[in-house]
Amino acid sequence: MKKSTVEPACTGLFSPLFLDYLDQKEATASLYTVYPSLENFRQLLDRRKFDSKNRAVLVDVLAEQYRGLESREAVNENIELLAKENTFTVTTGHQLNLMTGPLYFIYKIVSTINLANKLRHEYPDRNIVPVYWMASEDHDFEEINHFVFDGKKYTWETDQKGAVGEFELDKNLQDLLAKMPFVPDFFTDAYRDSANLAEAVRKYVHYLFGEEGLVVVDANNPLLKALFAPIIKDDLLHQRANTLVQEQNNKLEKLGYKPQIFPREINFFYLTKGLRERIVYQEGSYHVMNTDITWTEEELMEELNHFPGRFSPNVVMRPLYQEFILPNVAYLGGPAEVVYWFQLTLIFDHYEVDYPAVMPRNFVVIVPKVLHRKVKKLELAAADIFKPIDQLRITYTLDHAEADLSLDEERKVWENLLDQIASKATKRDPTIGSSANASKVRGLKILDQLARKLRKAEEIKHSTAIRQLRDIKEGLFPGGVPQERKLNFLNFYLENPNFIQELLRQLDPLDFNVVVLEADEN
Repeated sequence: MKKSTVEPACTGLFSPLFLDYLDQKEATASLYTVYPSLENFRQLLDRRKFDSKNRAVLVDVLAEQYRGLESREAVNENIELLAKENTFTVTTGHQLNLMTGPLYFIYKIVSTINLANKLRHEYPDRNIVPVYWMASEDHDFEEINHFVFDGKKYTWETDQKGAVGEFELDKNLQDLLAKMPFVPDFFTDAYRDSANLAEAVRKYVHYLFGEEGLVVVDANNPLLKALFAPIIKDDLLHQRANTLVQEQNNKLEKLGYKPQIFPREINFFYLTKGLRERIVYQEGSYHVMNTDITWTEEELMEELNHFPGRFSPNVVMRPLYQEFILPNVAYLGGPAEVVYWFQLTLIFDHYEVDYPAVMPRNFVVIVPKVLHRKVKKLELAAADIFKPIDQLRITYTLDHAEADLSLDEERKVWENLLDQIASKATKRDPTIGSSANASKVRGLKILDQLARKLRKAEEIKHSTAIRQLRDIKEGLFPGGVPQERKLNFLNFYLENPNFIQELLRQLDPLDFNVVVLEADEN
């Protein structure tokens, strides 16, 4: 594939805060600790402290979670390395989407693996392990129950509730699989031979990335939650995170930025089979929303002591939980994730947990062969594909017209003529000068209307090219959405089984430009 890059600011895809962060503008400097550059990782690695007890528990949990999976030497070695004090992780996280969901799931993991390799090479005295954090406790099933392949949306319907990682792979899913003969065996095997969705996702991610040493962690585990229990207790009883995030949100707003997330007084859910609901404090007792479950403070602490696995962090506390149980130095996410991490720095400071480098994963647009030919024929540059279709259409028509469709010369003649009349008339009667100026404005509007009509007529001559422009935009931004947020990787993997290896080769995790990959003609 031919590789080009486009600056994020030229794409129209990103928020002002995200762009200012990438530009390292002074206004954002107080929102994070260390900017993610190769040289800056030295101080992150040097300062990162991680409890040896937490390491031991993490290794034991991972060993148990990987029990029974097909052995991958690179993964086994990385899990063993996590027991050593000079081993650190770089992490990405994502939901348990059907068949991996949108393309950017793959880009997240590729970026994380490449960063681990880059840091390992730069700092050979440290072991760096890439980690995929499964969002197995998420309960928004409608966000993950589908994927798009070859223009068609495939959806898994089920009545199950609660944490999606615990969902059984029911008959509805098996029937859906039977309707998708194009799905590779490693997917169908994972979905048919697993006890729940989390296990299935671990299996197919292990198949795709195990040779690269990617470690998959499911933090919905009572042993890992027990490590985090002191912070869970503090949030339940004192609600400090709520105040701290609100304080940071106020700071963002004063700087002119919009917060992405908003805290609750208590930032934990209660989690049991088929249930994940918010915990709230009302009228002197604790309640689980939409249930009859209630506790006194003493009863709640007993529940936490005996069943820490039943307490599930929300979006505010999940990053802190991640950094508490992993020896992590970098988190890679999408633009919205990067921004919302900036809202959490005061929480990390308060609980004395090291804040990692927060960095964007790679952003990619893939131009397949059928579109590459059109892009080449129309002589579009990589940056052009991000422009609105109307801008592309008008620019192409003007550039390929046989005559000047803008009527710029005529505009100049008309303006000069009316200016001369206004100048002469003003000397005799100022009111006539005002009339001349008004006539000039009306005349220019008429010329603009004529120019639009001329351009529309010219567009008819170039209808084939304009249709091809629309095809390109729809192919790369289906429904107006970036390709990576809609299409599934099977759209490319089935045609090229080395697709992931190509991404690993082409993408640089520390290059934050948008990458455009154009398929070879051969």
